Amino acid sequence: MTTTESSTEISTGERANLLQALAQRRYFLRYTVRELTDEQAALHPTASELCLGGLIQHVSDTERQWVDFILDGPASSPASDDGEAMQAWLNRFQMAPGVTLETILAEYAEVAERTDQVIRDLPDLDITHPLPEAPWYEPGESWSARQVVLHVISETAQHSGHADILRESIDGAKSMG
Repeated sequence: MTTTESSTEISTGERANLLQALAQRRYFLRYTVRELTDEQAALHPTASELCLGGLIQHVSDTERQWVDFILDGPASSPASDDGEAMQAWLNRFQMAPGVTLETILAEYAEVAERTDQVIRDLPDLDITHPLPEAPWYEPGESWSARQVVLHVISETAQHSGHADILRESIDGAKSMG
């Protein structure tokens, strides 16, 4: 299967465009870690705390959480004052001992497959839920499934850029150029 194929292909229209855009961003993120060892994927080659494996785990977690939001609304979001949940979220920016890049990529593929299926099966992209209370959202703001998918696309693209910087710092390899 290519990055834009799926078991239930939608070949035209808005959903096809959204799925294609998301697949392309995912591809570039995965391409950034091509031919790396687990040790290289766990390196912190810049002043940042980020490593490539952790960055992909974060993107995977974020995509999963937003799809949960599409399906279940704000009840799916962990409470912002839950210290244990926050620490678990922060830990996923790192590669835990024994975690492999292969495992991280397989998990990301499973998340992507689920996301794509939800987008294909959703009765309406205008299904809307109020956003959870957080300082980065306007009070009372709601997002449609469409807005969530666009947000996941932009998050994936942004983190793909971060991944490019990390990869270039490790061995000089570039995704483009």
